[in-house]
Amino acid sequence: MIKVAIAEDNNILRASLQNLFNRTDGLKCVAALPNLLNVVSEIAKAQPDVMLMDIGLPNISGIEGVRTVKTHFPDVQVLMFTVFEDDENIFDAVRAGASGYLLKKTPPEEIIQSVKDLYHGGAPMTASIARRVLQSFRSAPSTAAADYQLTTRENEILYSLVDGLSYKKIADKHFVSISTIRTHICNIYHKLHVNSKAEAVAKVLGHSK
Repeated sequence: MIKVAIAEDNNILRASLQNLFNRTDGLKCVAALPNLLNVVSEIAKAQPDVMLMDIGLPNISGIEGVRTVKTHFPDVQVLMFTVFEDDENIFDAVRAGASGYLLKKTPPEEIIQSVKDLYHGGAPMTASIARRVLQSFRSAPSTAAADYQLTTRENEILYSLVDGLSYKKIADKHFVSISTIRTHICNIYHKLHVNSKAEAVAKVLGHSK
């Protein structure tokens, strides 16, 4: 069972998402918050695996909310769910620790699949968002590879992480075992001095700013 938390100030949308998750086999909504004022205590109580978070929340923004959640609960995977599709919000969210980024126009079945993909190690993004991230990422990959001494294969795997692929899909893509991919990713993390895929992507994206 994948436990999901929601942070969304629109009452109708929040209720709709809550119903969507609760009527989907394998998912359960354990918290539905209108704001982030008590997010630490709420998350500690609900213990979700994945958190769907709006950016434009009252009082405390979703960007700050990601930082707070990842600081206190590093194992909780945060999926941004927003109307914002500008570079600044996208990259700020990723740098803050978000592992996925969906626009609110995303169909319900894709939201469900994105939550599942995120839980299983992917980094789901709406197609238009992924293109923006890849465009910025590809403006500096050679510099990043040189600066961090990534091998060609490690750089390819990092590309795949940005593209939202799970470990299994990356393994299939490169015709190797998942354990081999895990070893490569551990090496990437070590070279970049990070501890998660979100941090790794954010580190390299920093070259494009």
